[in-house]
Order: sequence, then C-alpha cells, then structure tokens
Amino acid sequence: MTQTIVIAEMNNNAVHPSTAELVAAAMTFGGAPTVVVPCTDASAADGAANMGAGSILAAKSSAFAHYDASGWAAALDAVTPQGTIITGASPQSKDLAARLAARRNIAVVQDAVTIQGQQVTSPVYSGKAMQTVALNGPAVISVRSNIFNAATGGASDVQVLDTEGNVATSVVEFMARASERLDVAEANIVISGGRGMGSPENFSHLEAIADTIGAAVGASRAAVDTWEAIPHSMQVGQTGKTVNPNLYIAVGISGAIQHLAGMRSSKYIVAINKDADAPIFQHADYGIVATWEEALPVLHDTLKSMMA
Repeated sequence: MTQTIVIAEMNNNAVHPSTAELVAAAMTFGGAPTVVVPCTDASAADGAANMGAGSILAAKSSAFAHYDASGWAAALDAVTPQGTIITGASPQSKDLAARLAARRNIAVVQDAVTIQGQQVTSPVYSGKAMQTVALNGPAVISVRSNIFNAATGGASDVQVLDTEGNVATSVVEFMARASERLDVAEANIVISGGRGMGSPENFSHLEAIADTIGAAVGASRAAVDTWEAIPHSMQVGQTGKTVNPNLYIAVGISGAIQHLAGMRSSKYIVAINKDADAPIFQHADYGIVATWEEALPVLHDTLKSMMA
C-alpha cells in the first residue's frame, strides 16, 4: 500500500474545511493520510486537527503568502513524502497537482469523482463520458468538492518543516473579492441564472433565494459574456467553474453542452425555463416550464415558509 498525502486547501493562510473531504478520499486507499499544510505561520496547521489525519506537516515558507505555481510546487515537493498525493479540484489546486506530478514523474488524474481501490473515475469530453483508470503506482489526484463526506478524527500532532520555493511572480496589490458570497465551486446548493434573466439587475431575485437557503449564485457563460456586471467568478461551465452541489437550480439557462460540463454531476438538477424544448430539461430531475418572473416569486415564498 502506497502512502497517501493530502495537500490542504488553503484560504487566507487558513485550512479550508473542504480539506476534510480530501482526507476522506485519501482514506479509500487505506489508512490515515499525512496532511501537508502550506503556510506562512505554522499555527495554521492546527486547522487540520480533528480531520482524521494520521499526521500533519506544516510546510512553512514565505513562498506561500500568495499563490505562485512554480514556487509552491518546488516548496511542497521538497517536504512532501513520496506516495499518492490528493489535492482539491479548484483551478489553483489542479495547476499544483499537475506541477507536482511533473516534478515527480508520476501520473496525474484530474477531477476525480470516484475512487475504488486503485480505480479512479473522472469525467472526459466535457462531462459527456466517464473514464476509469487503474493506478499501478504513486499518482497525484485532484478530487472534486462534495464527492466525499468530510472525515473526522482525533487531533494529530503537528510537525513543522521549513521549506523554500523560488517565487517567479510578485504580488503588487491584492484586491478582495467584490462579493463575499459563497463560491459556487464550494457550495452545496447553487442557483444560477442565464441570459434568460433579461438583465443583471434581475439576478437580485436569485440572490434573495440564495440568502434564504444558503446557496451560491452562479451564471452561464452567455450571461457573463453579455453583462459586465456578472463577473467571470460566477461562471459555471467548461470555461468557468465545475460544481458538484447536492442541488443545482438553473434559471433561464438553455443547457448548452459547455454549461452542462460544469454542473451535470450535481446530485439533483432543477430547471426553470420558458422554452419547453430547452436542452436543460433533458438533464434535469425536475423541470418548470415558466418564465423566471412567474416561477421565482412562488419558489421564494415557498422556501421562506419552509425555512421559517
């Protein structure tokens, strides 16, 4: 059995809760994994306690102040044990996964949705098909969010290891996100709007529902391309973010293959569209043929009564 290592997902030098899902994924290989925490302050590694890790390594370096692909890969490669490495499937983590695999000359599997023994399954062809590969040695695997239930366990001792990475870029200014809403890639519930919403101002109706049920607000590529007020960070799809929530609500979205590639693995899909022939209905578990003006007020009132 090869050793398994989890690279913790970080957010502002703090361990993101989704790291516990990666620990659960690593456990499918057997045993408790080692969690490596890239940080500038070793105390950040305390956030990985109670996630079921066998051991925790705080990889401490000034290189981890801001993400630099080459610098992070070099710094982590120097202190990460040999074995199979598990990372998240965010754009940053997939970039890091590929670089670590290249440095170690081992295989990389991106966007894993199932791990059974040495069999790893991931989507291909924009999510139109699934491929399963058999590992015959150590590999680097990025795992999508909301696939594995978060692991829990007793606290683990933290070992601090200093490391260095040659940072190729320097951050001149860091700007916080304009919105502090949930990121669509991390949310368990996502409600997205398309160009059928008519204008970006009408996304306020989606935001109201999102606030009621604790959801993230997403958008189709058509909406992002049409309106400057809808940022790319909200985009779900092949050229946006891949989401895997328990519930995905698509409003005014036709269901182009590029959008489906980013959300078709959602557990339940609800589609609201005035066009009964819209492709989105072929993939939805529940469909409502109506305009958003007709459907959203009723949906919002119903959800508010249920949440009361």
